[in-house]
Amino acid sequence: MTVHRARTAAIAAVLTAAALSLTACGSAGSSSTKAGSNDVSGGGKSAKTATSAADLGGMDALVAAAKKEGKLHVITLPRDWANYGKLMDDFKAKYGIEIEDENPDGSSQDEINAVTSRKGQDRAPDVVDLGAAFATSGAKQGLFAPYKVADFDKIPATMKDADGLRYNDYGGYISIACDAKKVGTCPKTFADLLKPEYKGMVALNGNPTKANAAYSAVMAAALANGGSLDNIQPGIDFFGKLKQAGNFNPVEVTPATIEKGETPITIDWSYLNAGYAVKFKDKGIDWQVSIPSDGSYANFYNQAINKDAPHPAAARLWEEYLYSAEGQNGFLGGYATPALFDAMKAAGTLDAAAAAKLPPVEKPFTTFPTDDQTTAAKKVVTENWAKAIAG
Repeated sequence: MTVHRARTAAIAAVLTAAALSLTACGSAGSSSTKAGSNDVSGGGKSAKTATSAADLGGMDALVAAAKKEGKLHVITLPRDWANYGKLMDDFKAKYGIEIEDENPDGSSQDEINAVTSRKGQDRAPDVVDLGAAFATSGAKQGLFAPYKVADFDKIPATMKDADGLRYNDYGGYISIACDAKKVGTCPKTFADLLKPEYKGMVALNGNPTKANAAYSAVMAAALANGGSLDNIQPGIDFFGKLKQAGNFNPVEVTPATIEKGETPITIDWSYLNAGYAVKFKDKGIDWQVSIPSDGSYANFYNQAINKDAPHPAAARLWEEYLYSAEGQNGFLGGYATPALFDAMKAAGTLDAAAAAKLPPVEKPFTTFPTDDQTTAAKKVVTENWAKAIAG
């Protein structure tokens, strides 16, 4: 993951959120995997094998076990990404548990690599935050521990693995953003990006073969150019045309590249772009954001616990925190739609003021790709991306 943010707007937030929370990536459909047993325990039971807080004797026992471990290893969580900086700070303040955030500008593939290459090591990540394709493949590889947070039953069935191997946490739309002071007239659609005035300006958040944000931008471009969830090739072809036109910028976007003017036009998640207007306003950056009407695409990221987490109790407590009202409203405060949006709205625990600031969507996206569609599309991108933008 790398980071982005931009202009906020009071909109029909309920429509946007409802479209996102109707369904998401689909169930991974994989069975639970047995975890190890040598770990800090709570209530006389193993944290590493606990599939719920009840297995440890309840939340108090889980908190005690996590505090005894005293640490949590997370990976590729930029502080400006969906409000993760505040979420990490608040978790530490609440429980006194130190958080090590490694490689904040990494990708979903980097997370998977860290889980597989550091098995049995204390420096392995305890938890991961993954794009749909990577969460699905990781679950199928048996990398994750089954665990159901307290509100697991309130997460829609289409937004979680039935066994709790992975579940959606927050989502948003692919958006196009630009610094109006540098660009002039900002593009609002994928078709606009091919205009000659955008030479060398259009950048992605990572490489689509490794980073979910960039992969999702390619899917959105496919939908804008005659493709479908079953046919991502038109999106790859679009970026090939963008490269041929001289408009594609190979610099991978970070807040620093935006601030320096190196990536004046970015294609990225709406919740990332939606924070930059506030973040960079005092620095003279007029960051404007549009969700393209010709390529409306939305999706969620997923939480999962490393089956071999070195701090298994802290990993499970982190998940409980993220899926509490406090944690879910934390994501909403970062302009992302939380997985429990509908349930919290019904319960009266949703932050209505934050929900009203979600970016506007002209054409809500309500049909999310299945696991099979995502796996097939990822394969096509892996095989064809490099040659499309070569030269």
